[in-house]
Amino acid sequence: MLKLFFVFLSVFFHSIWSFDEDMQELIKNLHTTCVGEVGVQEELISRAQKGDFADVEELKCYTKCIFDQLAIADENGVADPEAALAVIPANMQATADPIIRKCTALRGSNPCDNVFVAMKCWYHESPETYFMP
Repeated sequence: MLKLFFVFLSVFFHSIWSFDEDMQELIKNLHTTCVGEVGVQEELISRAQKGDFADVEELKCYTKCIFDQLAIADENGVADPEAALAVIPANMQATADPIIRKCTALRGSNPCDNVFVAMKCWYHESPETYFMP
């Protein structure tokens, strides 16, 4: 899964929304895994992809599953900003650094909520770079 994390971030930040076929397959697999694991409704994910975040535990745990699969968060749902920054291309680091640091410092009420709060922050800070599989 760590390999998936590096590939995901490298491609994503290098070319936002321009996913090649391999990346699309990886994203689909990540999505399928996490939907299966937490049982979230597709409609909730679709809305969150557009910035409409329902305050529903399944959606929150879906975001944590994504972070877990990408090896970016610990068991408490706390993301490691250094790990994320280490794989972001140099030309995106200046833009990403303050967003990552601000959003990963926020905390929710439980591990799933911690990641969910970070994802919502990312959307509000930079909707043009926000992405949820």
